[in-house]
Amino acid sequence: MSEASSPSMTGGCQCGAVRYALMSEPTHTSICHCRMCQKAFGNYFSALTGVPRKDLVWTKGKPGSFRSSEAVERGFCRDCGTPLTYNALETDRICISIGSLDHPEKVDPEIQYGTEGRLPAFERLHTLPGISTEDDNPPELLAKMKSRQHPDHD
Repeated sequence: MSEASSPSMTGGCQCGAVRYALMSEPTHTSICHCRMCQKAFGNYFSALTGVPRKDLVWTKGKPGSFRSSEAVERGFCRDCGTPLTYNALETDRICISIGSLDHPEKVDPEIQYGTEGRLPAFERLHTLPGISTEDDNPPELLAKMKSRQHPDHD
């Protein structure tokens, strides 16, 4: 692969059936609190970043899709259910779920959308006590928790 065609970032679903490459640096990183995003991600919010549509290359498998509204199609792995894309159909841009990136720590949210749907608990999450997985589970259970997920690389 030449330097010009090297991916900026890669990612995929948890089972490894679907993998992708971003051919440009993702921009406009956001979280969205709207109810549709909450349901699509099964969480308090969705976390997304995006690239021009031409810069998303599926390198293994293809996602399934669900048209959540007339304006938006959402991509996901048909095997494991991982949310992968948010595709606003009338734009030339596609968003990728930050959690599906191999290195999600490389992008920082810049803005929040759908704040009318922000759940009250979200405001106080940072004040809750925290404990690591290793500190909260006995060694025999930790051994059973060994990840079966696809590694964060090809």
